[in-house]
Amino acid sequence: MALKIYRPTSPGRRGMSGSTFEEITKDKPEKSLLLPLKKKGGRNIQGKITVRHRGGGAKRRLRIIDFKRDKLGVPGRVAAIEYDPNRSANIALIYYADGEKRYILAPLGLNVGDSIKAGSDAEIKSGNVLPLKLIPSGTMIHNIELERGKGGQLVRSAGVVAQLMVKEGEYALVRLPSGEMRRIRSECIATIGQVGNVDHGGIKLGKAGRRRHLGFRPTVRGSAMNPRDHPHGGGEGRSPIGLPGPKTPWGKPALGYRTRKPKASDKMIVRRRGK
Repeated sequence: MALKIYRPTSPGRRGMSGSTFEEITKDKPEKSLLLPLKKKGGRNIQGKITVRHRGGGAKRRLRIIDFKRDKLGVPGRVAAIEYDPNRSANIALIYYADGEKRYILAPLGLNVGDSIKAGSDAEIKSGNVLPLKLIPSGTMIHNIELERGKGGQLVRSAGVVAQLMVKEGEYALVRLPSGEMRRIRSECIATIGQVGNVDHGGIKLGKAGRRRHLGFRPTVRGSAMNPRDHPHGGGEGRSPIGLPGPKTPWGKPALGYRTRKPKASDKMIVRRRGK
């Protein structure tokens, strides 16, 4: 999908860019695949803010996406390519031979009228789904499962792609977009090809209002707050941070301090990202 550059008719328009939506073939979503989406504003069930800088934004409805791709052996036809406000990738509306309709992530090069299939007998082409053990080494893949039957969890954003490197017994070695090398069980499924809408990363919002439409609220510097609100706050005029190093609003070190708990799947990582 190409990008359009806006004319600099105002400071906000200068440098602004957006999608041309050339791939989109249908304006209205499929009603049977919609759900209401209530805004949380970054708050949990107690009403406390657990994720800062969230709120407002344009009203959306949730599209039900088929990440499991469990229509095994049933061929489907691409009826439309649609925009999804809840993700960076476009989605494809599939009409299956048995009459069911589903949304899937739209891979690069998938067009209206193309046929797709999931299962062991599917051919190696964009949009088809097979277990990793049946996919040839070196194939580009996306929407990869970590646990069989749970549905695709990895490589789902616009323009990203992973590569199946080699198969070793019960496991397949996959190189993720971050550069991380990870072992995944061979019976887990993956979709052939690259996720579409590859130019999404080049979009420049151009003005603060466009960011607000996406549901983000302003971020205030800690040094502009009072001492009770942030460890960096207080002092006359502009004051240095003080203390040993920058802190989060809750007093934890903000740079280089590991806060993530180890996951059960971390032992499957062969090479970490960025190294």
